[in-house]
Amino acid sequence: MPRVKGGYVTRRRRKKILKLAKGYFGSKHTLFKSANAQVMKSLQYAYRDRRQKKRDFRKLWITRINAAARMNGLSYSRLMHGLKTAGIEVNRKMLADLAVNDEKAFAELAGKAKDSLK
Repeated sequence: MPRVKGGYVTRRRRKKILKLAKGYFGSKHTLFKSANAQVMKSLQYAYRDRRQKKRDFRKLWITRINAAARMNGLSYSRLMHGLKTAGIEVNRKMLADLAVNDEKAFAELAGKAKDSLK
């Protein structure tokens, strides 16, 4: 069996992992084995949470719209149905922004939604 020299390849690979593990607690940022395990887990979390973030924001928007709709005498589902029947196409992100920053405009939209439900 010929002798295999590690050379710079192994060192580069390990340095890359340790660079990614910068700032981790304890031996997770100094020892290669534990750093590698944590970096792999962290990359999994990052991949998962890029998708989770979209769900979290949609939940937040719906909560804000619901609160503002109830202040105008409607539930969230009735508001959304009223807007759809009135032919008003505003996405949830913009509705939530209106609910927080411009209550008059939101009240106007809620009024139109109420009228289209009758």
